[in-house]
Amino acid sequence: MIKVAVLDDYQNAFQQIVEVDKYKDKFNFKVFNETFSDEKEAAVELEDFEALFIMRERTPITKNLIENLPNLKYIMTSGMRNNAINLETAKKKNILVCGTEINSNPAAEITWALILGLYRNMKQEIDNMFQGYWQTTIGFELKGKMLGLIGLGKIGTQVAKVAKAFGMEVCAWSENLNLSRANELGILPMSKEDLLKNSDIISIHLVLGERYKNLITKKEFGIMKKTSFIINTSRGPIINENDLVEALKDEKIAGAGLDVYNKEPLPQDHKLRFLPNALLLPHIGYVTAENYSKFYLQMIENLEGCLKNKPLRLIS
Repeated sequence: MIKVAVLDDYQNAFQQIVEVDKYKDKFNFKVFNETFSDEKEAAVELEDFEALFIMRERTPITKNLIENLPNLKYIMTSGMRNNAINLETAKKKNILVCGTEINSNPAAEITWALILGLYRNMKQEIDNMFQGYWQTTIGFELKGKMLGLIGLGKIGTQVAKVAKAFGMEVCAWSENLNLSRANELGILPMSKEDLLKNSDIISIHLVLGERYKNLITKKEFGIMKKTSFIINTSRGPIINENDLVEALKDEKIAGAGLDVYNKEPLPQDHKLRFLPNALLLPHIGYVTAENYSKFYLQMIENLEGCLKNKPLRLIS
């Protein structure tokens, strides 16, 4: 029987989605709901396991950790990209790494939750309702405003279509912007600087790589309108977090809507938590019942394929 560790299942979703008894003759599952305190604890807890089911951007599967797991043969991750896995070490140790499909629409949907939340002061109004107050802020309309998209891939395109439905103007920039796609969607291509200067809302939809780390810093916040909002549902390091804190504190921009951070979970004492113009979510863009079902059921499917020497969705 294969021993399988399900890591970082914060909501205990695995046992709600998977009929564990159905696999009792094949797999011995152990679910870890809490994050390990450090890599040493992870190595001790996972020493006996042959397979890991992991979520992207949660426990890092580093070179050191892999080398301290003598029985590990299989790593199954959500999504087909996971920068937290040391693939080179896994390959050297003949560990098979497989991924899953992932729905892109939840990230686009959460982007609009953040935009609407900021534009209509929902956090303040909800908090004030609980305290017995009524209509304490004045919001803004989206119609006629300019949405600037940094990245026009699958998610950025979905966000753009909703913006058009709201009657917004949309512009876009990325280093490899597809101009024909932008034209087809009625989106105005702009330089990065012009986008920052002209947009009322800036929303980031890029795949994090070295070229996009610290893409938005103090300099970029200085170009943006004081009335503008920035949204990040992509990856934390794209925005310089210290510069963002300063920009929000000094009201160089109107606010930020964030679902991603440099360090996750976001530390309890992080300065972002105490800023009234920051609307924060705990990286729930991909956290939906539909996605979790896809993740866990395909992880099992992948593992069964590996055991038959017919691995599915291999990540090389």
